[in-house]
Amino acid sequence: MHTSLFPRHIGRVIVTGGASGLGAAVAEAVADAGGEPGVIDLDVDGVDDRFAARAADVSDRPALERAVAELAEQLGGIDAIVTAAGIDRCGKLEDVAADEWERVINVNLLGTVAAVRAALPYIARSHGRVVTVASSLALRALPDATAYCASKFGVLGFSRALAAETKGRLGVTTLVPAGMRTSFFDDRPEQYRPAPDAQLNEPSDVARAVIFALQQPPHCEVRELMICPEEEPSWP
Repeated sequence: MHTSLFPRHIGRVIVTGGASGLGAAVAEAVADAGGEPGVIDLDVDGVDDRFAARAADVSDRPALERAVAELAEQLGGIDAIVTAAGIDRCGKLEDVAADEWERVINVNLLGTVAAVRAALPYIARSHGRVVTVASSLALRALPDATAYCASKFGVLGFSRALAAETKGRLGVTTLVPAGMRTSFFDDRPEQYRPAPDAQLNEPSDVARAVIFALQQPPHCEVRELMICPEEEPSWP
């Protein structure tokens, strides 16, 4: 039987934002699928002891580069990276402090770029994969979300350009999830939190889509994956 019918071995996968939310679900799913997760997050004290982990702020490029290099050494290389670290600051442009607005860009967009750049040499050697995490707000815009929309539109544009730039050397998939049932919304003002009856995905279900992308056979790419609840009211 042709080997392409069998799932590809996932291997060693770096997950930014891997201590909570979607990132934690991805790390767990990688381990369950036989891979080796390496977690990067601000605080990794609660990360499963089975997983390699380093504490770093993805917006601190030198610290992030060190964390990636240390995990690559510990794991013996990197086969994929999943950029799940992300934050938000809701509010009208004039009401969100400039430093807070720019931090969303620094974490969501520049942190994604820095993580991918640091992992790229290792991934290219193994003809591995990059999975960037965008958002449904990379495809549509909402008021009071200028920072988040700008960052996620940027992630989508970066990912598409990276896929064109690296084709034949490695794979690039952009995950486009709608809202998930995580602590992501906890620090928002009440008016910006999902309603009790909001349609949200479980992060473990979204993580399965990441595994699907990582397990594609060589030379077969899933470029973009939109994941939303069955009764998603806002898309398309």
